[in-house]
Amino acid sequence: MAADLVVIGLGHVGLPLSRAAVSAGLATVGHDVSGTVVSGLAAGRSHVGGVLDAEVAVMLDAGFHATTDPAVLDGAQTVVICVPTGLTPEGLPDLSAVEDAARAVAARLRPGMLVVLESTSYPGTTEDVVRPLLEHGSGLQAGEDFHLAYSPQRIDPGNETWTIRNTPKVVSGCSALCAKYAVAFYSRFVDHLVVARGTREAEMAKLLENTYRYVNMALVDEVALFCHETGIDIWDVLHCAASKPFGFAPFRPGPGVGGHCVPVDPRYLAARAESLGFAFRTLAAAHEVLGRMPNHVVDRALALLTEVRGRPEGARALLLGITYKADVADVRETPAHPVAAGLLAAGAEVSYHDPYIAEFTVGGRSLPRAEHLQEAMAQADVAILLQDHACYAREALGQARCALLDTRGKAVGSRVTLL
Repeated sequence: MAADLVVIGLGHVGLPLSRAAVSAGLATVGHDVSGTVVSGLAAGRSHVGGVLDAEVAVMLDAGFHATTDPAVLDGAQTVVICVPTGLTPEGLPDLSAVEDAARAVAARLRPGMLVVLESTSYPGTTEDVVRPLLEHGSGLQAGEDFHLAYSPQRIDPGNETWTIRNTPKVVSGCSALCAKYAVAFYSRFVDHLVVARGTREAEMAKLLENTYRYVNMALVDEVALFCHETGIDIWDVLHCAASKPFGFAPFRPGPGVGGHCVPVDPRYLAARAESLGFAFRTLAAAHEVLGRMPNHVVDRALALLTEVRGRPEGARALLLGITYKADVADVRETPAHPVAAGLLAAGAEVSYHDPYIAEFTVGGRSLPRAEHLQEAMAQADVAILLQDHACYAREALGQARCALLDTRGKAVGSRVTLL
């Protein structure tokens, strides 16, 4: 029997989407190019933070299954593309996964099908990249023979308050009729839909959301650098500024940005603007500031190691929390990579503690993982709090025997040095 929905790409976006659709009663099938992902899901194992093994089991019991076979697209009413959009080694947008998915859909596209792109990309991707691939590969016309839409994902890993159901979702279509079909589909498991004028507006809205965060993170980081140079307590500055009930949105400094969205999406916007002859000067400045933060942390840590041991060579540095976000098992673009690399290059011995990550490799070198926090801190010369997981209690950090470099403004104590 043909599926109501086929989700292409079962990562941090596609699997939660599949879960929501199954919960709404849609006959849902997942397609992924990774045999490991597919076999894991078949065995009831989740590879995505925020989706429990027990929830995968419930999905399987409801009829969900995953496959690497594109034949599953045959007869599907709706196909949603949720594949990753990263960067090439040169830092340019990499749409290869989107293009491959579009070609797979085109080969099995039928009249009346709804195709939705959720992958984040620059304005024009739906109309100028996905649409031609679908039309040329199928001989059908978007807006006439099939429906094509764009709806940017708004998944926030680790957020238990805002889910797919209650987070407003932007929806757009290549025509008014396409948008209508997309609204009808998403309204089955999303409470509030926001209809954009067109796909370019929806694509731009997604980039703006994350670029807003990117720029403001850079602003606060640069303020933190200035405060360090001038002896001002940045954390007290932020506490005072955040007391204003209007006109100020609080952001906090840190060792750098990470994850699948914030470090990547602004690059898509900048690349698209550059191709059109427009220079986003704010983005360039933010990129430069954020790129400085891991080096700043390394410099501060090396100064502490020199103070404690006389020189950084052979000194023991312990990284606390290496994921890009608190209490999320994800190290994509984490600033822990450049921080660890900088310490290793200076001759320090680097280990890490993180309850979410079993293995961590930097420059081909596997770093030792500490199992017991207090023992590891007792053996370290300097500990560096990179990510404020819930397991890192404020009081315990402040009572550590080793020196502590706190990049999150969490700890207090005589041996604590703030970013």
